Amino acid sequence: MSLEYAILGFLNYKPLSGYDLKKIFDTSVQHFWPADQSQIYRTLTRLTERGWAEMEVVEQSDRPDRKVYHITEAGREELHCWLLMPLRPHIPHNASLIQVFFAGQLSDGEIVAIFERAAERTRGVLKLYEKIPQQVEAYREYMESPREFFCWMLTLEAGFKSAQANLVWLEDVIRRIKNGEMPAE
Repeated sequence: MSLEYAILGFLNYKPLSGYDLKKIFDTSVQHFWPADQSQIYRTLTRLTERGWAEMEVVEQSDRPDRKVYHITEAGREELHCWLLMPLRPHIPHNASLIQVFFAGQLSDGEIVAIFERAAERTRGVLKLYEKIPQQVEAYREYMESPREFFCWMLTLEAGFKSAQANLVWLEDVIRRIKNGEMPAE
């Protein structure tokens, strides 16, 4: 459901094709809401069926015609109502923690290896997050005010701090197991 509102939010900036939307997703919100091309196109179809967006065919002489989507007034009203809704608490399903929950059957070395791999992946995520400000800078022109860019950057801050906290926890677990704090079988 949130993908619909993300697309409406981008269309509220300016009319875009499905291809343009995919590029924006990949360089702005992918760190917390990835979307593949087929999801975007299916969602655009639903938005037009609901009357929240309209599709315009733009003829091109050197390429196939482009389908450009525009937000409608009904779409703006729907987006506005959704933005006013209270933030819902995020209760994640985390397969990694299920793995940790049952990892007591493994050796200390196997458990440490799991946590070391997770820590390395998290370090990689943090490096990707560091690149995002430069990537989203290209979309500043879409925004009518610096307030919108500030809110965009709040999402990055949340992801970055969450990943940092997770890395601290992972490194602490590795240290504790290596120091012999893991109870014996």
